[in-house]
Amino acid sequence: MPYLQTKDVKLYYVKEGNGEEVIVFSHGLLWSFKMFLDQIQFFKKEYTIIAYDHRGQGQSEVNEGPYDMDLLTEDAVELINQLAGKAVHFVGLSMGGFVGMRLAARHPELIKSLILIETSANAEPVENIPKYKFLNGVVRWFGVVPSVAKSVMKIMFAQSWIENPKNEKLYKKWYNELRSNKKSITKSVEAVIYRKGVEEEIRSIKCPTMILVGDEDVATKPEKAKFIQMAIPNASLHIVQGAGHSSTVERPEHVNSLLSDWLHSHKFRK
Repeated sequence: MPYLQTKDVKLYYVKEGNGEEVIVFSHGLLWSFKMFLDQIQFFKKEYTIIAYDHRGQGQSEVNEGPYDMDLLTEDAVELINQLAGKAVHFVGLSMGGFVGMRLAARHPELIKSLILIETSANAEPVENIPKYKFLNGVVRWFGVVPSVAKSVMKIMFAQSWIENPKNEKLYKKWYNELRSNKKSITKSVEAVIYRKGVEEEIRSIKCPTMILVGDEDVATKPEKAKFIQMAIPNASLHIVQGAGHSSTVERPEHVNSLLSDWLHSHKFRK
């Protein structure tokens, strides 16, 4: 299995394709690089693809001490430097988007273009914190029990997607993925719950930026995406119909089409 050794943790990653341009995929909370399996298959013929698991998630190592977004951003810096060695197209979904915005603002030399999916520049809304703390407390003691998993699935996926009988097998697949999280996932959840906002910092982002958001996203609602678009100069925004907080899974063909058009328009640009 391929692991990247940073100064204090081993990060699991996959690397496919041998194109000159590099795309890095950074997943959302409670998941892994598997959120991008459809995108990896689609883009590996033309690009070099790197997708990784955040520390404490997926197959990456769980280390001591608290996690925060600054730490995860430095992990991404290390990953890009070691595995790409040049500027990349960075695709971040939810937590991956938190990382992507910080990367583009603080390390502009590493980001050729930025794609943000179902994410927010703001701190977690105060009204959400008690519910998330409660769910996290249950996980800390008992793991991702069925009642927690069912509640979280409603946050992660569009209601219309969940109710569509055609998605029954996919629903079960991702439900089982969610339940496979270890109790240590609570460290990553706390990093999200207590993250600081970067509302002012993202105004300094200069790289081309595209934002996608599901029209049924209840975790980071479309107005959060609109705020990012207004804050980052010349950013574009696309609403993904019939998607919630996981559009790469819910509407993969549509997301791939948007990404493909975007990447082709920004290939080989300095």
